Order: sequence, then C-alpha cells, then structure tokens
Amino acid sequence: MDLSLLISTFLTVFLAELGDKTQLATVALSGTSDRPWAVFVGSSSALVLASLLGAMAGGSIANLIPTEWLQLAAAVGFLIIGSQLLRRSRSDESAEDNQVDS
Repeated sequence: MDLSLLISTFLTVFLAELGDKTQLATVALSGTSDRPWAVFVGSSSALVLASLLGAMAGGSIANLIPTEWLQLAAAVGFLIIGSQLLRRSRSDESAEDNQVDS
C-alpha cells in the first residue's frame, strides 16, 4: 500500500469534510437523537460508500480519458463553482447594502 497516497487522501477528504453539509447534517441528526453511535455508524458508512463509488468511477474514467484532461476538467469545474460563489456573494452584499440604505 502506498502510505503517502493514503495519508494525502485522508487529509484531503478530512479537511474537505470539516464544516461541510454532511457534517452539519450529522450534527443535526445527532442532536435530535439520543443514540449518537447509530448516527456515527450511519454517516460514516454513507461516506465510505460514497468514497468507494467515487474511487471506482475515478479509476474507470482514468482508463478511458487521459489524466491531464481529467485534472483540467476538475480545475475548470472548481473555477466555475468558485466564480459562481463569488458572484453570488457580491450580489448578496449589494442586496444587503441596498436594504440598509432604504
């Protein structure tokens, strides 16, 4: 097993999941239940299954499409998402400024 790949994957997914919708949903479910271990097992199983599907799909796609193209597509996708988030944030700030001025 490639230990450096294992560690980098763990750190990447762990940091990406902190404060994510999934974690917030888990906190909400755990807060409304008196069985936090059941919530933990359910949420961690769901994350493991989603990760398995992603890893399998990524491995299959990598056999069909060159890695450089996949990385480019991911980079472009993140740029689009980031620009949309910035645009929405700016329009939300403008709307708030207009409400304060009124």
